[in-house]
Amino acid sequence: MRAESWTDIVQANASNNGGIVVGIDPYLPDIPAAFEREGSGTDWLPRYLDFVLDTTIGRVGFVKFQSAYFEAYGLAGLNALSLAMKRARSAGLGVILDAKRGDIGSTAAAYARAYLTPGSAGGSGDFEADCLTVNPMMGPDTLEPFLDCVRRFGKGLFVLCRTSNPGAGWLQDRMAGNRFISDRLADLIATVGKDCFQGGRLNPVGAVIGATVPQEGKRLRSLLPNAIILAPGLGPQGGDAAALDALRGSQLGDLLVPVSRGLLRADDRSITLDEYERLIEERLHLFKTMIAAPSNLSATG
Repeated sequence: MRAESWTDIVQANASNNGGIVVGIDPYLPDIPAAFEREGSGTDWLPRYLDFVLDTTIGRVGFVKFQSAYFEAYGLAGLNALSLAMKRARSAGLGVILDAKRGDIGSTAAAYARAYLTPGSAGGSGDFEADCLTVNPMMGPDTLEPFLDCVRRFGKGLFVLCRTSNPGAGWLQDRMAGNRFISDRLADLIATVGKDCFQGGRLNPVGAVIGATVPQEGKRLRSLLPNAIILAPGLGPQGGDAAALDALRGSQLGDLLVPVSRGLLRADDRSITLDEYERLIEERLHLFKTMIAAPSNLSATG
């Protein structure tokens, strides 16, 4: 079990390396063919993960693993995910598992044991993250097992609020009574996080709000002044870098920006691994600059 709480990790790592989050979504057609040539089957996966971590550890403070991409590769993918998560946490990175879990009763409790409970406290430890994305759409009771891990083990949550996908407005921008549904979700996030909040520190119960919706983002940030916001959408999703200004609060680390395809995708699969490493480093520098001063730059793919 890490000694630091999620909010401690966020503030320390954001101070050292800014708010960029390396999003790791391993998909063979998006990476150099050199990884594929060196082995067979899923042999490329652990080598690719080691390469990405070798290239980014020391340059960033956070990494986000999208669990679906690993699940798609079966047992080999899950084993690779476990090893990469453990390595990233050991290196001091803040590890976010993007699994968007949400269910009722004992099922939600099982998800919480799987992803947020240390091995010393009854979890397996195989997929222990510092922070987990969760889906609140089945109601506040579905969040309670995850909130228990926040309180007991110093973990963090990112609760879906106003997402970056094109169809998000179909539900999240609808009115319920006299409030947008996304506003009601923000109220829920603020309410359930109250007993996890410690004075002037960041609240470990944060929100997922896309960098694709600056108007909504500004409104929602006003409802969540102490929350850490995870703001996906830069790069191929067309997120507006100026939207980051609307989402930024007043505390160090209160805005984390994941970039996955825009950072790690190789448009030319024939490039060498040395060229790929330089490409990642160049993109990383660009995105770090963009996140530090979003209103002065435009998003790139």
